[in-house]
Amino acid sequence: MAGDIIEARVTHLEQFGCFVDIGCGISSLIPIDTISVSRISHPADRFAVGDMIKAVVKSNIDGRICLTHKELLGTWEENAAQFEVGETVSGIVRSVEDYGVFVELAPNLAGLAELRHDIRTGESVSVYIKSLIPEKMKIKLIIVDVCEKYQNTSKLKYYMNDEHIDEWRYTPEGSAKVIETVFR
Repeated sequence: MAGDIIEARVTHLEQFGCFVDIGCGISSLIPIDTISVSRISHPADRFAVGDMIKAVVKSNIDGRICLTHKELLGTWEENAAQFEVGETVSGIVRSVEDYGVFVELAPNLAGLAELRHDIRTGESVSVYIKSLIPEKMKIKLIIVDVCEKYQNTSKLKYYMNDEHIDEWRYTPEGSAKVIETVFR
């Protein structure tokens, strides 16, 4: 049923998404754009084959079960609460654009730093948090140092521990842009 939270085992990773076994040999796909709010270049940035994860049933049409994952990783406010202005923390470079560098601080939270030409996607960096702007869902960062290549060794933190979810809103109150999922 749409909105049910289930456990799944990662069986295969492809550029477009993550295949999981949801029990009894039933396979399902978590598309890459539903793995987390923070953009990733490949599902291997978040998962490894054999990982036990949680997912949410997005739809079940003619026995084809479609899953999503990002809703379990917290809202903008829940993720931003882990950080403070003036703090220096580590992050992962997720993309380098003409206007700046996107650094992931948590699976559902990324900030923007000024462009640096010595930075590459996938690198681990330490960043200074210049500002947190909830109404715009923005975090301004300054890259302090480049570290060694990031290796995903941490376990995902799930904010949702219920067995079902009807709706999820990533966006903080007062924000003009709305990111939400309704499971009905």
